[in-house]
Amino acid sequence: MSALLQTLTTSTGRTLGTVLALGAATVAIAVALFGLSIFGAVALYFVVWWTLLFAILPLRNQAETDPARLVPGQDPGAPASPRLREKAIWTSLVASVVFVVTVAVLPLAGL
Repeated sequence: MSALLQTLTTSTGRTLGTVLALGAATVAIAVALFGLSIFGAVALYFVVWWTLLFAILPLRNQAETDPARLVPGQDPGAPASPRLREKAIWTSLVASVVFVVTVAVLPLAGL
């Protein structure tokens, strides 16, 4: 899984393509299996994805400890390596699971 994740995060285009593909597949599942409209499924997926992004962003962050690498005005608690591409993919994976479970449990047909 780690090698695949490294491959998917080598460029912004690959990461964006992966995130969009996961989102599109999840929305397609919700439309086909649970009767949501395309617009409703996209809107709900976006809300779930965006909410989970803020939950996942602080995970595995370590502050910059090398004083030579701090830029004037930089917050000393800012992450040394935020790994935003990796977190975007993880957010998409978790959001897909949460979204499908939510749509399966709640009666949202026609949304």
